Amino acid sequence: MGGAEKRRNWLWGGVALVVLALGIGFRLWGAASFPMWLDEAYSAYAAAQGLDFLWTVVPRYETHPPFYYTLVWAWSQSFGDGLASLRAIGLTASIATAPLVALAARDLARIGGFRRWPVLLAALGGFALHPFLIEMARQVRPYAPMTLAYAGAIAALIHIARVAGQGRPVPRRAYGLYLVALLLVLWLHNLGPLFAAALGLGALAILIRPGMRARNWGWLIGGHAIVGLLWLPALLILLDQAPTWVRDTWLKFAWAPALDRAPMLFVGPDPFAMAAAALLAVLGGVALWRTGSGRRVLALLLSVGLLPVIAALLVSAWLAPIFLLRTLTPVAVPALLLIAAGAGGTRARAHWWEGCGRIALVAIVLISMGVGDVANRQRGPQENWYPVVRWLAARYRPGDVILAYPNEGALPFDRAVRDLGLTMPSRAIPTAIPTLSPPLGSWYVSGSRGVPSLDHAHLEAIAREPAIARAPTIWLLRVGPWAYDKGDIFLTALERGRRSAGTARSGTIDLRGMRLPGVPDSMKPLPIPEK
Repeated sequence: MGGAEKRRNWLWGGVALVVLALGIGFRLWGAASFPMWLDEAYSAYAAAQGLDFLWTVVPRYETHPPFYYTLVWAWSQSFGDGLASLRAIGLTASIATAPLVALAARDLARIGGFRRWPVLLAALGGFALHPFLIEMARQVRPYAPMTLAYAGAIAALIHIARVAGQGRPVPRRAYGLYLVALLLVLWLHNLGPLFAAALGLGALAILIRPGMRARNWGWLIGGHAIVGLLWLPALLILLDQAPTWVRDTWLKFAWAPALDRAPMLFVGPDPFAMAAAALLAVLGGVALWRTGSGRRVLALLLSVGLLPVIAALLVSAWLAPIFLLRTLTPVAVPALLLIAAGAGGTRARAHWWEGCGRIALVAIVLISMGVGDVANRQRGPQENWYPVVRWLAARYRPGDVILAYPNEGALPFDRAVRDLGLTMPSRAIPTAIPTLSPPLGSWYVSGSRGVPSLDHAHLEAIAREPAIARAPTIWLLRVGPWAYDKGDIFLTALERGRRSAGTARSGTIDLRGMRLPGVPDSMKPLPIPEK
């Protein structure tokens, strides 16, 4: 390696580190100060109940397997269960994904005969700045670990394609990594089967070759059979819970908005970035098609990038709405690799304007992502619980009653109260998560057996309970009242004979106070700590 090439490698390596540092900065921005939203609070709550709860109770009301919650529990045993500590799980998983993306990009460049550094920089830059990947890295949810596992499986298969394409045996370590990653994908999320099916089809394109021996078929079939057997408990949980979700969820699906949003998974919402990325992906696909192993890798990338999205759309249209952008973010990894292939160009001599054109397209994609990242961070948290809790703390008095309906609203509220160092106990209606034996006449509006919506008679009866009726002030917390308290039935029952003590709203959060006529408003409130 000559001196000029060494200097070039140091230069490009420095650029890659700067881009990665920028991506880490976006991931850290506000991660320890933004409050948990509802789904994150579910994770923190379940993990805090202990292993027995996770493996005996959670499978009775959750479609998700309890593996991720167990990971959160194990992490909290070593690092605590504070906000920063729990958010660090996703941040660590996301940062750990970057080397896997780099390894996949390096092998991809070798297979396609691309220039190495343009491929590496485009792949790493896209991963570092992708708005959805950044947002999912900041959540106490399984999306970042699932992306890590998905990227690991893809990197292993691309490495196998490169090695096998040189006429050498399939590397056992890479195949073992693929199987482990495949199993993790299945256990991390209830949509894991969609991603695993895409990986399996992609693996067939990589692993099946003319003249395969019986021993190789044994490794292929046996390895996947073992993964299937180890996944069987999670499959049984999914089959048990799926009918409730299909029958009772309040989520709706429509083709037009779904098809409009689906392309955002690959590079974000900017249409100019989408157009630039699409052109790069076509260039990368054409270049891969021209090589033997490249065709296999192209089939892999198309499978793992498109099939989970297509499957989620079809299931949502025909069975139950499962198409949510956050649950499908792992598909960004193969999309970015295909885009990076288009950015690399071949090592053959090319016109100067061709290289400039590729650089311009990559710049459009990365700049658009960076602008979107800044806008996302300035927009604030997904559910801004801290202002609502501070508002309540300035008005709450000992003896007041805080009712959370549905019961899941108590999870992010209690978490925000704890984060702010306050003491304002809430009562979940009808019971704390999960309500596995709801009153007759209730129904599971959320699709979860743990979150029932109550009928008129039961809500009226709760409002007349002596402990609630004599409370100086009742604070009713509702998350998504249009789904759980249609017609304001519970609110109307609690308001009877009381006057308003104020209202606080933020997004889906609706908090209302109802005070007895003889109770003054001038009593000394709780102190509000600085945070």
